[in-house]
Amino acid sequence: MSHHPIAIIGAGLGGLTLAAVLHAHGVEAAVLDLDASPAARTQGGMLDIHEESGQLALRAAGLHEEFRKLIMPGGEAVRVLDKDAVVRHAEHDDGAGGRPEIDRGVLRDLLLGALPGGTVRWGAKVTGARPLGGGRHEVSLADGAAFTTDLLVGADGAWSRIRPLLSAARPVYSGVSFVEADLPDADTRHPVSAEVVGGGLLFALGHGKGFLAHREPDGGLHVYAALRVAEDWADGVDFTDLGTAKARVLEHFADWDKSLRALIADAPGPLTPRTIHALPVGHRWERVPGVTLLGDAAHLMSPFAGEGANLAMLDGAELGRALVEHPGDHETALTRYEEKLFPRSEAAAAESAANATALFAKDAPQPVVDLFAAHP
Repeated sequence: MSHHPIAIIGAGLGGLTLAAVLHAHGVEAAVLDLDASPAARTQGGMLDIHEESGQLALRAAGLHEEFRKLIMPGGEAVRVLDKDAVVRHAEHDDGAGGRPEIDRGVLRDLLLGALPGGTVRWGAKVTGARPLGGGRHEVSLADGAAFTTDLLVGADGAWSRIRPLLSAARPVYSGVSFVEADLPDADTRHPVSAEVVGGGLLFALGHGKGFLAHREPDGGLHVYAALRVAEDWADGVDFTDLGTAKARVLEHFADWDKSLRALIADAPGPLTPRTIHALPVGHRWERVPGVTLLGDAAHLMSPFAGEGANLAMLDGAELGRALVEHPGDHETALTRYEEKLFPRSEAAAAESAANATALFAKDAPQPVVDLFAAHP
């Protein structure tokens, strides 16, 4: 049976940040991911990387200067509309903001490029783990293989296979579902939608639902129709039939402005449903020797504070720094890391939940306009 002194389960942004910070200090770790390769699936849309969290993590990994070269100019612009497409709030990107936008896949590639070849073992799906005593664990893989590790880090997302070692908590449905769509080459092929979204981020809200959208570096638009529906709503929609799927989504927006309905109506397809889940606000666990969590595995929250990726990266950087500062003493390092992790993630999760209430209030977008006014 093989052995890894440090094993990171999950090659998302948080796990890769941890590996990159450790590598920068001469500490190697093994990263295992269930995807067959880094290109096995798309990584999602744009991320705003916050100065006090995500950017701090990139500095710790020695990657901040490279990151600045990859951000999307103008991406911090914001427009808030009501269901009649009336602009209720607008912010322009003058380049001085602290939350620049970058494509998630580009950011992941930046982190992967900072690691030695072979650090990430692709196609390694973890099915479970068990303690062996003394902080060591045995980790089982779907192909029947197994390995042992002195330090196990669950960076494996919402449905983490490592979390049960620490906590019985499971994500619960937030009450909101997304349907994702893309409008490529928007300025040429979808000029009305391009104008509605603008150069950055769009919130079009009203009566407990809305459209969220953002501009992408290739000139396309990434769109989310957000609905307060039952968790199994998407099960009753045939998303393999584009026309039927569009009709089922747009029936929720029958009295909305045509320019907003076009964000879904004009999408060349496909439409992809996503249910939004979250762990309880304030999720934490008692210290268990030799294992910890970061990112969504530790504090899955709704995306309405823009903190998920930022916190995952900060988690990775903070854990990496703690391990470097306490060589050979994993328990002290994990204790120091978790002491900061719990209050930080609780505050962010509470903010995300509060923002969701504002976004999907009956009188939206007014509560969102008020939020922007309170935080200029």
